[in-house]
Amino acid sequence: MRKKIKYTNEPMGDLKAVEDFLPPPHELVFKKEIAKVTISLSRDSVEFFKRKAREQHTQYQKMIRRLIDLYTAHHQ
Repeated sequence: MRKKIKYTNEPMGDLKAVEDFLPPPHELVFKKEIAKVTISLSRDSVEFFKRKAREQHTQYQKMIRRLIDLYTAHHQ
C-alpha cells in the first residue's frame, strides 16, 4: 500500500504563473490518410528499428512511418 501524503499549510515561496503552452486536444489527433504497402527491408534495418523502438517503448512500424513522413516533408 502506498504511503499517504500529508499536506501542510506552509508557505510555498515565490510562485509564477506559467502560460498555457499545450496544444488543444483537436491538434493532438493525427488523422492522416494511411495507405497500406508491402516493403522489403534489410534485416539489419528492421533489427535496428526494433531495438530503438523497444528503448523508446513504441512500435518500430510507427518509427519507420515517421521517418518517411519527415523525409517527405523535408524534400517537398
